[in-house]
Amino acid sequence: MDAGSKSSSSGPLHLVIFPWLAFGHLLPYLELAERVASRGHRVSFVSTPRNIARLPPVRPAAAARVDLVALPLPRVDGLPDGAECTNDVPSGKFDLLWKAFDALAAPFAEFLGAACRDAGDGERRPDWIIADTFHHWAPLVALQHKVPCAMLLPSASMMVGWAIRSSEPAGASMFEVLGAVEERRMDMPCYEWEQKAALFVADGASGMSIMKRCSLAMERCTVAAMRSCPEWEPEAFQQVAAGLKKKNKPLIPLGLVPPSPDGGRRRAGSMSTDNSTMQWLDAQPAKSVVYVALGSEVPLRLEQVHELALGLELAGTRFLWALRKPAGVDAADDVLPPGYRERTNGHGHVAMGWVPQIAILAHAAVGAFLTHCGRNSLVEGLMFGNPLIMLPIFTDQGPNARLMEGNKVGLQVRRDDTDGSFDRHGVAAAVRAVMVEEETRRVFVANALRMQKIVTDKELHERYIDEFIQQLVSHVADSSCNIATPVPSSSS
Repeated sequence: MDAGSKSSSSGPLHLVIFPWLAFGHLLPYLELAERVASRGHRVSFVSTPRNIARLPPVRPAAAARVDLVALPLPRVDGLPDGAECTNDVPSGKFDLLWKAFDALAAPFAEFLGAACRDAGDGERRPDWIIADTFHHWAPLVALQHKVPCAMLLPSASMMVGWAIRSSEPAGASMFEVLGAVEERRMDMPCYEWEQKAALFVADGASGMSIMKRCSLAMERCTVAAMRSCPEWEPEAFQQVAAGLKKKNKPLIPLGLVPPSPDGGRRRAGSMSTDNSTMQWLDAQPAKSVVYVALGSEVPLRLEQVHELALGLELAGTRFLWALRKPAGVDAADDVLPPGYRERTNGHGHVAMGWVPQIAILAHAAVGAFLTHCGRNSLVEGLMFGNPLIMLPIFTDQGPNARLMEGNKVGLQVRRDDTDGSFDRHGVAAAVRAVMVEEETRRVFVANALRMQKIVTDKELHERYIDEFIQQLVSHVADSSCNIATPVPSSSS
């Protein structure tokens, strides 16, 4: 590398963090950006204009060192106007979001080129690109400007649980490094196996499978980083680290990046909070309420929403349900079974708008969390020692649920192995086991409190951030600057 293109190894770093276009990625990596900036480093946080506008304000302590960079999402015919993240996209049009996302490579290259050219007069050129799992083109752009690239991996449990041999040539596939298998794991239901197989199929207009994206990103990056740690998923983390080591890809744990104390801050432009939700919760006895929330993107069919509703009613416990309207349902009143609000009045509360999830999970009245097991929700729930009733739907949620069930912090709702459907009786049985049955509840609560100690160990997670930054600094200081050279691919 020539002297003019090499960053100085002294002084604060300049990191470019570019998460995937989903708020389950944007929000935790904004937390990471703030943690990095609070240590004196500069961060350029990249997304699209509408996503940037919906982020919460950067905290004052970090705001001066976090630049929010809005790159317009290229227009794709058929993608609705303003659809810039996954929960904006109607069912059946995700391939169009992938196509638009791939077209972001050009504006990202322009941004990075300008950032490198304009360095000077106190401005530092980017030292690292921190790109998400699907950004297969980001390492190529980084290489053009002699900037190393770190890939943000999914959870170790997901990588291990979803290991499969790809039918397409993948080079250093991110799953092949784990000693991939073709047989279905005995603890994985058939419907999840079929979901996994679909990840290897080219996705419509985008022309590339999700696993191909991940494999190319892994092949081309310099190092891998993971929002996890051995304390959270010890066996899976060590297995992934050992597999990546064989491919000369260091795995750097970021810790869990748990939300800051005000982590319940809302996205800009969110719907106003319904004060009746917290007022209702304030009136409930301690540890008596099941909080039910399946995230903003879980695609439950209307009949499954009804089974969940009737299962909560059948269980007989108090519940607070943050309910998202299913696709294809026009009126909010059509979401619930007829007469449901009247029958559950007094012991149940259904909120259809935005609710402050962390404030609810911290509330003394909450005694358990019925969750889809997205990683953000697991971390937030266990921050307050809440045992779990688990209803995983897709992506990393199944492996996450099995990890938590192995830790005996809760119970999964019984499902049909073929199609993943569930009924009211399975919901009621799981709720009762976690909330009502004293012997099982005692075990789940004790283990949830054990996991709470890991999540809330601030010293542990701050140390992981420090060590992550130190590894990046050490690489910059290395005069050889050993950036991985991508293997030519017909898909690149």
